[in-house]
Amino acid sequence: MPGESRGGFAAIGADPEEAERRIQEWAKSFEEKAQRYQAMQAETEQLRLTAASPDGRIKVTVRADGSVTDLEFTDKVRSMQPSELAAQILSTMHRAQSDIANKVGETMSAHLGDEDLETRTMMLDNLRQRFPEQPADEPAEPEVSSTWDGPADDEEPTPPPPPPAPPVAGPNPPAAPKKRPAFEDEDDDDFGPDFDPLRD
Repeated sequence: MPGESRGGFAAIGADPEEAERRIQEWAKSFEEKAQRYQAMQAETEQLRLTAASPDGRIKVTVRADGSVTDLEFTDKVRSMQPSELAAQILSTMHRAQSDIANKVGETMSAHLGDEDLETRTMMLDNLRQRFPEQPADEPAEPEVSSTWDGPADDEEPTPPPPPPAPPVAGPNPPAAPKKRPAFEDEDDDDFGPDFDPLRD
């Protein structure tokens, strides 16, 4: 019937001024909320998340939408195989992306407070599905040096191996070679074996 309250506005027909005031309050509240959403969106677009590989050779920076904005290498990547380099880049990028949902959630809370919690929860759950959390970094393996500096101060030097033991003689060891008399070693064609210096 004419004059009944509808749509949450009380006594529209009976009090037009009250209805106008409420409409203006609603419009102002909507405008303020829109401004907060715009500020939140602007700050979210400026978000940058950076992650580095465990050995520090690679650094990747991404936006809140997951796209890469910067990629840095150190000179150490020159010693890496192409397949290893590609895997490290992807792994580092995923680690940077894995914190997107948390950072976006913090930005929403700062601008919107407790407004639209259900909608925000759905948005953040979608981000977590797209950019899941990554496992903790594995400790980097120490680099192998080609220079040996000797044992550490608290280490005992390794002694040299003992000399091999002499062979054990059997029950019948071979006889030692006989030494020939001195005169047999001389080469003299003038004297035979029957030579006697006292005989005429």
